[in-house]
Amino acid sequence: MTTTHRQDNYFDSDAEFTDNIDSRESLGKVFEIVFLLGLLIGLFVLALLVFDICKDGLPRLFTLNFVTETPSRFPEDGGIRPAIIGSVLLGIIVIVTAVPIGVGAALYLEEYAPQAWWTTIIEINISNLAGVPSIVYGLLGLGVFNYLLGFGPVLISGALTLSLLSLPVIIVTSREAIRSVPDSLRHASYGLGVTKWQTISQHVLPYAIPGILTGLIISVSRAIGDAACLIVVGAVSFLTFDPGLFNRFMALPIQIFSYITRPEPGFANSAAATIIVLILLILALNGVAIYVRQRFEISR
Repeated sequence: MTTTHRQDNYFDSDAEFTDNIDSRESLGKVFEIVFLLGLLIGLFVLALLVFDICKDGLPRLFTLNFVTETPSRFPEDGGIRPAIIGSVLLGIIVIVTAVPIGVGAALYLEEYAPQAWWTTIIEINISNLAGVPSIVYGLLGLGVFNYLLGFGPVLISGALTLSLLSLPVIIVTSREAIRSVPDSLRHASYGLGVTKWQTISQHVLPYAIPGILTGLIISVSRAIGDAACLIVVGAVSFLTFDPGLFNRFMALPIQIFSYITRPEPGFANSAAATIIVLILLILALNGVAIYVRQRFEISR
């Protein structure tokens, strides 16, 4: 009877275990459906926004003078050429300045920095800076680049301010990419007598470049689409000449803000067309970065 009782308990526990698995699978299916619905709702709202923007902006975008002319008081005559040039220059300067500094800082923190209290404080501050609103960086750029260094409200001040805005994201994502490199790769390189810098430059960095480019895409896209930071630094909404590094400048987000605030109905279509141009510019930048990232992943 004792043996029979143990067998009955065994079968009862096995049945309970099966019921638990079934209930967890059912709960997992429910959450899968809920998350799928959330994704579909987000995509549906995004599709509505893109459709509304394209409906209003494509007729204006296909006019010949919109991309090649400077802004005007009349919506049918004005263009966005200075804003396009300004956004492209801002993106190039952000990439040239923020990426080497950000990747270098990530390499130092991951490969060279000692495990000390001050490195912990630096890491915490960098993580916190990634969530600071962009207008705070605009105030920092206004005080440092406009007044302390005396650049004034010119394009180089806006570009360096956007570089500061992008640095925390680049550092955090670059550190994660470098940390994901297997230690066995480093040990194998050291075992062959290769120096630490050669190991980093020839093995660690090529392996981590796909992850680093992911952070670059996120940070530069945020910088190009930011308006609050540039307004504080001194970007203008009307410019009749192409901007230079030490000249007053425009950017596509500022141009969009300017068009939306004007009462004439034609400027609403111009704002929609400018949004399309900004989206295309960001997609082109992301496409180049994704292509380079995939090439490195294939070679890896």
